[in-house]
Parts: sequence; C-alpha cells; structure tokens
Amino acid sequence: MKRYTLSEAEDKLIGLKGSPERDQYEFELKLELIGDTIKRARKRRCLTQEQLGKLIGVKKAQISRLENSTGNVTIETILKVFNALEAKVNFNVQMLNRGDRLLSK
Repeated sequence: MKRYTLSEAEDKLIGLKGSPERDQYEFELKLELIGDTIKRARKRRCLTQEQLGKLIGVKKAQISRLENSTGNVTIETILKVFNALEAKVNFNVQMLNRGDRLLSK
C-alpha cells in the first residue's frame, strides 16, 4: 500500500495549492477554526450563546451559525465577538509575489 504525506493527500484529494478547489477548502477550514475558537472562548468565559449574542447585539442563532461555520460572517462581527470575549485578535496578511500567483493558475 502506498503511503502519502498530508500535503500529498491534500493535493491528490482536494487539489493543488492555488486551484479554486483548494482555495475554497482552505477558506472553509479557516472559518471552521474561527468558529471553534469562538465556541471555546465563550465556554471559557462561562457564557451561553444567548448571553454572548446580547453582549454584541445579535440573536443566539447568529452566534450558533458563527460557531458552526454556517452562513456568512463579517470581520466586523468576528471582532465584536472576540472583543466581547475579551480575547486578543491578530490578523496576518502575507503578500504573494506576482509570479507566484501567475504560476499557480
């Protein structure tokens, strides 16, 4: 039986880095990680979804959608949530070389 590294398996099953399929997969994975982080932070603060929703002015259902990565989410909402949870947020933006983007298409 042939063995694959995680990177090889992702390339084979999801698509090569830079492909639309891989980009979509990575985007959804990041949203899921944000949702999991929100849920863990909320529980650490001993808050219900309803209580957190009241803190930022949204309904419990929206907090549930955030935690379960279903529905659209804005950066503004994410920042409001983490602010209410008294959590520090860092964004990392990395610019690609123009040639890198052209080669991946």
